Amino acid sequence: MQATDTRRLVPIHRTTDLRAPWWVVCAAALAPVLLIGGWTIATTFQPPTYLWTRDTISALARIGAPERWLMTAAFAGLGVCYLLIALGLRAAAPLGRVVLFIGGGTTILVSALPLPPNGTSQAHGLVALIGFLTMALWPLAAARWSGATETTPWALRVPVAIAATVALLVVNGWFGLSLLPHELVGVSERASAAAEALWPLAVVLSTRVGALSVTAAERAPTG
Repeated sequence: MQATDTRRLVPIHRTTDLRAPWWVVCAAALAPVLLIGGWTIATTFQPPTYLWTRDTISALARIGAPERWLMTAAFAGLGVCYLLIALGLRAAAPLGRVVLFIGGGTTILVSALPLPPNGTSQAHGLVALIGFLTMALWPLAAARWSGATETTPWALRVPVAIAATVALLVVNGWFGLSLLPHELVGVSERASAAAEALWPLAVVLSTRVGALSVTAAERAPTG
């Protein structure tokens, strides 16, 4: 008698169409590396008057700053990474992909609108503000508010998305408040920027891990 295969057949689209492509995974992993690595390396070229705890990341790309091209390239590369993630992250809600695309565009604009040699720039500040707020609200926009199932990646589930946005807004709020005494601006800005760069990676990885878990569960013998 021929043995009966008790494994259930799994439609490929149920588990693989939510998985972020490999190039999206690479872009998501590269984003925080570019940002954190960029400011770390660029800081080593600055004069002793530059204090990373007090001075902003944008000051590293200021016109006239030593080796300003390093941070400028890091900003531009980070923005491109966001654009690639928005393009390929099919598991995210359509609105979330649009919001992330805006976040990527504003990040690129930050690199194209550097601070002047002295003082501030309203254009740079406005674009940076839009970028920070956009990336903080992105988890909510990307969440699956309707049609969520057990196969929905954990990072795109509404409770997780709400928690992520609240956390990012809190860190952004710390950054905003630190502008007043201007003593820990560098610390708070780096914390906010790093958190916003790492969350897309968490979302992308959740689409891969979740899909593998569902595949394994669906293919398990039923008896």
